[in-house]
Amino acid sequence: MPKSDTAIKAAKPEEKSYKLKDEKGIYVLVHPNGSKYFRMDYRFDGKQNALSVGLYSKNVG
Repeated sequence: MPKSDTAIKAAKPEEKSYKLKDEKGIYVLVHPNGSKYFRMDYRFDGKQNALSVGLYSKNVG
C-alpha cells in the first residue's frame, strides 16, 4: 500500500537513518536530522544503486 502523506509526516527521526517502504520500490529515507528523501533502489549491470527522486517537503499543499 502506498505511504500516505499523514504517515510520512508522522515519521520521527531516530538515531540511524531508516526507510519507509512502498510496494512499488520507492521509499522515503528518514535521516537523524529529520530530513526526508524519496529514493528508489535499482540494479544495473549487476550492481545495486539508489536513485534520489526528491526531497519530501512538509510545506507542499
